[in-house]
Amino acid sequence: MNITIFSAYPFERPFLLAAAQQQYDLNFVDEALTLATAERAVGSVAVAVFVNDDASAPVLERLYALGVRYLLVRAAGYDNVDLPAAHRLGLRVATVPHYSPYAIAEHALALMLALNRHLRQADAQLRRADFRLDHLVGFDLHGKTVGIIGCGTIGGTLAGLLHGFGCRLLGTDVQPNDELTQRYGLEYVPLDTLCALADVISIHAPLTPQTRYMLNERQLATMKRGVMLINTGRGALLDTQAALAALDSGQLGYLGLDVYEHEKGLFFNDHSQQPLQDALLVQLLAHPNVLVTGHQGFLTQEALTSIATTSLETLRCWLSGEAAPNELVAAPIAVAQLATH
Repeated sequence: MNITIFSAYPFERPFLLAAAQQQYDLNFVDEALTLATAERAVGSVAVAVFVNDDASAPVLERLYALGVRYLLVRAAGYDNVDLPAAHRLGLRVATVPHYSPYAIAEHALALMLALNRHLRQADAQLRRADFRLDHLVGFDLHGKTVGIIGCGTIGGTLAGLLHGFGCRLLGTDVQPNDELTQRYGLEYVPLDTLCALADVISIHAPLTPQTRYMLNERQLATMKRGVMLINTGRGALLDTQAALAALDSGQLGYLGLDVYEHEKGLFFNDHSQQPLQDALLVQLLAHPNVLVTGHQGFLTQEALTSIATTSLETLRCWLSGEAAPNELVAAPIAVAQLATH
C-alpha cells in the first residue's frame, strides 16, 4: 500500500516511518502539494498533506484522477482543504484533531513569557557582554487578565496553564464550556468585551471565511494600550498590516506569532542565502517587542508521534471498513466557529 507524503520535512519522517511499521510504503515528497506536484502521487491510494499544501478543488480532482481515494491532513486545521469538493469526488478526509494541545498551549505561554521578560533582547545584550537591565523591565503575569479567543481543546489547555499563574481568564467561543468556568473561573464574554478588558490576548480559533481578520484595525483599536497579542492559530485570523500599524503607534505593546498570513512558501524552508523578500515580515521583525517563530508550536516529540500514528491508524480503519472518529464527514458549518477542537 503506497502513501504519498507531501511537504515531508526531515523532522517528521522518523515518526511517520515508525508509525508505518513497514505496513505501508511511504513516498516522501519534499515539495508542497500543488497542481504541478500532484503527479507525484501516482500509484498511491492515499496522500498525507500538511498545513500549507494546496488541497483546492483542481488539485483534489487531479489526485482523484490519479487513483487517490484518501486524504490525511497532518494537522488539526483544514482551511487549506476544499472539503465540499472532496466530498463531491468521494475522497475521504481526516485530520488529527487532538495530537497534543499541550504543545500549542505551552508554546503560546512561552511566547508570552519571552516577550514579557524581553528574553530576545536580554540574550542579544549578554552575548555582547552588555549586562545592563535598563530596558528589560517586564511585568508579573500573575493577576493579569488574559483573553482566550477560541476555548476548544487548545484554548482550554492554555486556560489551565494560566490559571496556575493566577491570571483572571476571559474567553469567547460559540460553544461555551462550563467545565472551564468551574475549574478555572474562565468567564465567557463577547469578543469586543474581551478585547477591551484583557492585558494579554491569545488566539486559538480555526480559520474560516467568517473568522478571517477577526482581529482587524477596529478590534485592535478597542484593546488596552500596550496589550500583548499572541497568535498560534492561523495567520489570517489577524490583519497583520493593521497589527504593524498598531505596533508603530504603541497601541500594541507586544506581538508573538507562531503563524503568519503570508507564511505559505516561506515557513518550513531555508531562505538564509538571500535577503528576506517579505517586506511586511521584515518590518515586523524590526520591532524589538515582536517575536516570531516559524509555525513550530506543534513541534514536540509527543505531538509528532501522535500526528503520525493517528494519520496511519485512520487509514487502517478505512481500509478495514471501520469508522474513523476523526474523519470529516460533513462540509464546514456556515457560521463563525471559534473553538479549535
